[in-house]
Amino acid sequence: MMFKGTPKRTAAQISETFDGLGAELNAFTSKEYTCYYARVVDEHVPVAVEVLSDMVVDSLLADDACANEREVVIEEIARMEDSPDDRIHEQFARTLWPDHPIGLPILGSRETVGSFDHPRATAFHERHYLTGNCFVAAAGHVDHDALVALVREHLHSPPGERTDRPAVRPAASTRLSVLEKDTEQSHICYGVACLNAHHEDRFVLSVLDTVLGGGMSSRLFQEIREKKGLAYAVYSFHSLFQDTGQFAVYAGTRPGNTEQVVRMIQAEIERVCTKGITAEELTRAKDSMKGHLVLGLENTRNRMTRLGKNSVTGGEMLSVDELVERVNRVSQRDVIRVAEEIFSAERALALIGPYTAEDVAHLAG
Repeated sequence: MMFKGTPKRTAAQISETFDGLGAELNAFTSKEYTCYYARVVDEHVPVAVEVLSDMVVDSLLADDACANEREVVIEEIARMEDSPDDRIHEQFARTLWPDHPIGLPILGSRETVGSFDHPRATAFHERHYLTGNCFVAAAGHVDHDALVALVREHLHSPPGERTDRPAVRPAASTRLSVLEKDTEQSHICYGVACLNAHHEDRFVLSVLDTVLGGGMSSRLFQEIREKKGLAYAVYSFHSLFQDTGQFAVYAGTRPGNTEQVVRMIQAEIERVCTKGITAEELTRAKDSMKGHLVLGLENTRNRMTRLGKNSVTGGEMLSVDELVERVNRVSQRDVIRVAEEIFSAERALALIGPYTAEDVAHLAG
């Protein structure tokens, strides 16, 4: 809705302004924050700040635009529901945190989106779009003092304290969630609730993730895809939030292979917990992480996003050298300790495929 016009410019004029500059204008919403951003040639920073500020502070949130956007988002929900490899991740989050907002889908539901109108939009905007909740981050060829002056000139958000968010770690329980669907593949997500984004062991968790399923040399990829040919896509991932996190494994396989793939995932997890990782795996994981980190930070958008996310969520502002040092500090003993800790929690299994919950109940746990 922030792109749909303000008292100063129409939606078309907003788009034409950035297209005319050869610039990028976009936004995204995560589980914990919304980001509006522009990527422009350095000489056009003043225009970008002025237009972005106008959009974020003074969007009209008109009823007719709300009605159109409701339909667009409902179409987006329908597209997600037709993509089981995307849908499984939202299903897993709801399985892991059934009673916590982190478990809710970012897109919302047809019911919540269908109720969205001008009064609801303006009430939400007035409640959350305040100075205490707003952070500005920039990266690239930009002068800090000049940017501060531009923001003070144009970004006139209403004053207000940061919205209170109690840091409550949601409790996960042993759960099995099955969406019965006539698909050619079974989609599997298996994992646990784990560390939050500020935990000192988050770098250890990243090493564990890399070894277990973070690339083509990872254990899960080698065992399930390369040696057995049971999946095209198989990987592990972790997502860390202010008060909780998740570590999970995804795999897509033919329905007849579901039990074998789940058992192999469970076996690899148990092997890490009981035997740890080798020195070679540790070195390879660290080098991979440091390479991705350094190369990723060559992108100014990645740098901007990292600065903004850490500001919004209260994360540490670490330099590249500090990040590399934290990775280098991880030991084999750390990895087995963290693996034992997180996988001792009760686990969740989400499945999409042509079977019922009763058919696969024995795989949970």
